[in-house]
Amino acid sequence: MASKTCSPSNKLRFLLGMVLFLLMNMATAQLSSTFYSTTCPKALATIKSAVNSAVSNEARMGASLLRLHFHDCFVNASRLFFSFNEFHLHGCDGSILLDDTANMTGEKTAVPNSNSARGFEVIDTIKSQVESLCPGVVSCADIVAVAARDSVVALGGPSWTVLLGRRDSTTASLSAANSNIPAPTLNLSGLITAFSNKGFTAKEMVALSGSHTIGQARCTTFRTRIYNETNIDSTFATSLRANCPSTGGDNSLSPLDTTSSTSFDNAYFKNLQGQKGLLHSDQQLVSGGSTDSQVNAYSSNLGSFTTDFANAMVKMGNLSPLTGTSGQIRTNCRKTN
Repeated sequence: MASKTCSPSNKLRFLLGMVLFLLMNMATAQLSSTFYSTTCPKALATIKSAVNSAVSNEARMGASLLRLHFHDCFVNASRLFFSFNEFHLHGCDGSILLDDTANMTGEKTAVPNSNSARGFEVIDTIKSQVESLCPGVVSCADIVAVAARDSVVALGGPSWTVLLGRRDSTTASLSAANSNIPAPTLNLSGLITAFSNKGFTAKEMVALSGSHTIGQARCTTFRTRIYNETNIDSTFATSLRANCPSTGGDNSLSPLDTTSSTSFDNAYFKNLQGQKGLLHSDQQLVSGGSTDSQVNAYSSNLGSFTTDFANAMVKMGNLSPLTGTSGQIRTNCRKTN
């Protein structure tokens, strides 16, 4: 029998994978829940107060801030750049907050974010308050991560320990946002692959999808589902068409969870069981595939869902952040220093 050899390309893939794994662990190791205990001890309380105020004023803002963190972390988290002997790797780095400049088109106008991502003014307010306490200390990336956690708590969901010490990127990528953030049109296999590329299991993907128990979506993201798909409750589809015509009304909103859109619970999974998932990608979680059983488990056990969701959020928040001397601490989250 001929011996098997490892091709140069496979060796390179293995090497790159090992480097990626090591760098991600090195970055996470530099994060700490007490990172600002001495340098800005009132930072977390300040963020929490501002988030509570924003969510109290508009419950939807809680979902918007959570989504902002997700869209920040998923961009670039799996990309590795080599420049001579330097490695550049970043995920939760506040890149989504950067406005476009003459030399850079950022992530705000990417398809998943355009006319959709929101909460930037809340982050601006928090940053201003924190800067007045501790100038140049707390990163925008950390503010987004903590605000996401506090938003979930404000809407009755679980809490988790946010590791801190992320630094802010000095650039953003429109193309990376378009290619990294999962689309609402993905089938189950595409969802599993998209999350697997970031190191998540299918179970963790289902748990994170449970974030759709809060928030709203635009007509343009679910129009095809309510007019063309068959695995949808007919009464549910009809009710949605009134606010989402077959043409026009792209920005009309409907709740992702029609049962309790401002409460962080497990109603989202119960809706999926009744074929009342708003997005195509939502209903794919209950489509006769490998994730059906996990949806059923979460629909009957709120505690199991919230525990798994919190753990997955910790993991997501640790997706290869910039740490140490990489990046910077922006004084204005919308632009580099």
